[in-house]
Amino acid sequence: MPPLEILMSSWQLDWAATAFVVVAGVLYGWGMRSAAGRGQGWPVWRAVAFYVLGLGSFVVLTCGFTGVYGAEQRWAFTIKISMLLFVVPLLIGLGKPLTLARAALPARGIGTLNTVLASRPVRFVSNSFGAPLLGLVLFSTFLTPMFYTLRTNPVAGALLTLGVPLLGMLMALPIIEESDFQRSSAYLTLEFMFVFIELLIDAIPGILLSLNGQVLDHAMSVPNPQWWFRDAFQDQQFAGNLLWFICEVVDLPLIILMFIRFSRSDKREAGVFDELTDEQLSELHRQHLRGPH
Repeated sequence: MPPLEILMSSWQLDWAATAFVVVAGVLYGWGMRSAAGRGQGWPVWRAVAFYVLGLGSFVVLTCGFTGVYGAEQRWAFTIKISMLLFVVPLLIGLGKPLTLARAALPARGIGTLNTVLASRPVRFVSNSFGAPLLGLVLFSTFLTPMFYTLRTNPVAGALLTLGVPLLGMLMALPIIEESDFQRSSAYLTLEFMFVFIELLIDAIPGILLSLNGQVLDHAMSVPNPQWWFRDAFQDQQFAGNLLWFICEVVDLPLIILMFIRFSRSDKREAGVFDELTDEQLSELHRQHLRGPH
């Protein structure tokens, strides 16, 4: 591992990351001001979570050590991408950006937001059936020569810097903005079961990267290597171990959060049935026994 002073002092200006932070920060600030103008206060702790934990972690990953040495060391790049996909969106989500948007936007803007959230691409990405496939596709590129291009090409780096957190936000939306993605207990049960399959799916690229006997991206050396750099094969093995570890660890809190969603959904549905009269319940039972015909 590099010395602590290198970990702490390695910084660079990433223009794509800077643009992301500026746009996200300005929009969130505008949302708080607009919501206040409508008489809806916004919790300070959510703003702090959004700016410090969410955008702060994003800056550390893109402009700090993992951003500086991601092109030369596979393991640094792997930490950067996996954390941008799994961790940063959850931290940004603590600020409840969708809830703030609903409090700040006029009726027409809320209608547009609802249309976007109801679109097929968003619904595909924001459920536990589609999200693992996208993660698998992304991390499977680490098993090909494209891994070198993603690490070293400036255009690819900028696209990943902007796209991966947005993809992660879409994947995390049902968890961090539960009110916008209310689903039945039966549907959540299927999602809950599929998460356990995801535990295995997410591990596949990391395992293959770690156990493969050759350097998969064919980049055997880097220009101007530092004394603490790992060689290509050790670098690939360490990157695979980290990817495997991060994917498995991140899934555990997601399972806990999904269980909380299931409990709330079940409680909400039970409350709806409790409000029905005996006659209404009897009619529901008759309809169920008759079936679709």
